[in-house]
Amino acid sequence: MSFLEMRAVSKVYGEGPTEVHAITEIDLSVDRGALVAVMGPSGSGKSTLLTIAGSLEEPTSGEVIIDGTALSTMSRNDKARLRRRTVGYVFQDFNLLAGLTAVENVTLPLELDGVATRKAHSAGMAALEELGLAERATRFPDELSGGERQRVAIARAVVGNRQLLLADEPSGALDSVNGEAVMRMILAACHQGVAAVVVTHDAKLAALADRVVYLRDGRVVDQATPPPSPESRFEPNSPSLDR
Repeated sequence: MSFLEMRAVSKVYGEGPTEVHAITEIDLSVDRGALVAVMGPSGSGKSTLLTIAGSLEEPTSGEVIIDGTALSTMSRNDKARLRRRTVGYVFQDFNLLAGLTAVENVTLPLELDGVATRKAHSAGMAALEELGLAERATRFPDELSGGERQRVAIARAVVGNRQLLLADEPSGALDSVNGEAVMRMILAACHQGVAAVVVTHDAKLAALADRVVYLRDGRVVDQATPPPSPESRFEPNSPSLDR
């Protein structure tokens, strides 16, 4: 059974002359351990697909199923718990808390879920080190560059026992070295059984995916398996992120 299923999912904003069909009749399934890349031009519905998959928005029609449970049957509190425990989300605007340091931003979801502070800190530092940010762990978000904030957000998304990773342009603001570190971390999560959906314009990242889904005007217009490449499915540096 797929860990994430989207069945005929549509999202409409507005009504009448201002009505916008963001996505229409989207079918998508992602197995445990699989990396699915979503590509398409701006305005094709990629970000809307992610927010609905992560229960941050309700679809206008259709059904989203995570680990066998339909989101429509879950209470608001259950969905919040699902997002905190199961879903790691990387937003385009990072959504870091300004009053917390980098490592505190990474460990907050773990501590909210009852993980001991020392264990959470150890996991957070391991993730930051993997992304070359160990020396910036005690800095606040406004003391970090855009690329550093992006890597902190990615570290936060992958630590703990997350089972679904949803990332919106995770390598968009990064240079090639840091972009590769991000790719390695995403693949490390997949090697440990995480189902991942990554919206990207980065052909190199998409080439590492098990499947690439192409959107246009809110609809899936094609799906393809990338051909093997020299970088394809390279082994991650770290076999464990203290999951």
